[in-house]
Amino acid sequence: MELPKDSTTDSIESHTFLLPLDCYYLLHVPPAPSPLLWIVVHGYAMSAASMLRLSLTVLGKDQLVASVQAPHHFYPDQSKPDVGYNWGTRNHGSSSIQMHHAMLRHVRAELESRFAVPPQRTVLMGYSQPVGYNYRFAATYPEEVAGVVGICGGVPKDWETGSYGRVSASLLHIARSEDEFFPASVTSDYARKLRTRASDVEFQMLPGGHRFPSKAAPVIRAWTERTFPGLTTVAAPDAEK
Repeated sequence: MELPKDSTTDSIESHTFLLPLDCYYLLHVPPAPSPLLWIVVHGYAMSAASMLRLSLTVLGKDQLVASVQAPHHFYPDQSKPDVGYNWGTRNHGSSSIQMHHAMLRHVRAELESRFAVPPQRTVLMGYSQPVGYNYRFAATYPEEVAGVVGICGGVPKDWETGSYGRVSASLLHIARSEDEFFPASVTSDYARKLRTRASDVEFQMLPGGHRFPSKAAPVIRAWTERTFPGLTTVAAPDAEK
């Protein structure tokens, strides 16, 4: 906890305590069994509902998709009643990462029990803010997921120097050429950085700014078919049929 800068810190104690927290996810169950489980996590100020809609546009409705909602809520625009959600801040980086990891492990285990989809057929996909969290997750719990798709996000600053392990999952990073938060001059080096811990890395640069790319469907579909050969994988979304 950050102490007030205008106080005498000698008389101030900092205490931490834990309380139960309600966590949520939305689940899209296809009409026929899906061989893959997609766990998707939304960007800053978004929600599980908005991320689920965007994910289905690129994955199609034949996939089993769980959209996890970030634990921290706030009002992005004080003049409007709409609530947004985020995964954490720099001031509480360590606890935010731990919360993200614990939530994903719970969701994955719960859905494996229900649908019998093991980690070897589980993909983690994130947009914007949680992309770095997801890479940390794959390097901390390599047995939990077989694939990670990062869209318009970053690689952790301590990725090359931190105490992470090797990543066994296949990685697909999708950047955008006009991204105002993750510029091409920075993301063009992401493939090299990711390969310091992962042997299977694919990097794609799509045109456009910091928006979820609906035209990423063919890229994700081709990567999925390569990563999970022999399985019925991502079908063309309705818009492409």
